[in-house]
Amino acid sequence: MPKTTANSTARSGWFATTHWSMVCRAGDVNAPRSQEALESLCRTYWYPLYAYVRKRGYAVEDAQDLTQEFFARMLDSSFLAKADPLRGRFRSFLLTSMERFLANEWDRATAQKRGGGKAPVPIQTAEGETRYGVEPADEKSPEQIFEYNWAVTLLEEVMRKLEADHVERGQGDMWNALKSCLVVSPDEESRAELASRLGLSEGAVRVAVHRLRASYRELLRREIAGTLDSEAEVDAEMRHLFKVLAKK
Repeated sequence: MPKTTANSTARSGWFATTHWSMVCRAGDVNAPRSQEALESLCRTYWYPLYAYVRKRGYAVEDAQDLTQEFFARMLDSSFLAKADPLRGRFRSFLLTSMERFLANEWDRATAQKRGGGKAPVPIQTAEGETRYGVEPADEKSPEQIFEYNWAVTLLEEVMRKLEADHVERGQGDMWNALKSCLVVSPDEESRAELASRLGLSEGAVRVAVHRLRASYRELLRREIAGTLDSEAEVDAEMRHLFKVLAKK
């Protein structure tokens, strides 16, 4: 019988309710929890898709309208009902669905008021274009732009949630002082400075940094799992995303 650790038990527990796996397993997008999970994913990950559409050569207004219309249709029950039941990664599903949408539905989408006036996903179009305007001027393909921004968005979401958790627990100062330690390990001089700033011993700072990194890793796994339909894919997806980021 395989050994079960506290971490593995917790992981299998939270994976059972991750966003994309919930949508795939429920099968009915109209189910309240399934609909809520899908809307949450769309609110978080709309920008990589917008950047993809812009990189495909669509003008600002067209890209904004098309992205909004795409999500309006995706959140309709008939869209997912027609999708391949083995949807796999939300990242791949989203990109493939948008490719088909642009190839097959452009004329129809532009012949009517897009989305019927609905805005199911609160896309900040001005913010999206500002972000797109500072994209590196390189030769990345639309697909590579999508994947890079997907990875960046996922890490930003992890950091946002980790900060919110610290603030909620009254540890906002701790977060502000130690968040850089997620990227660079503090040397002896830096630890002494952090200890003085936080009113802690250097040993306590080491423990706090260790705990912060552990929380980051666990939250990162959760966020990645939320875009997958199988727990077995988490490690492979993590490796893929960091590989994408390393190619910047």
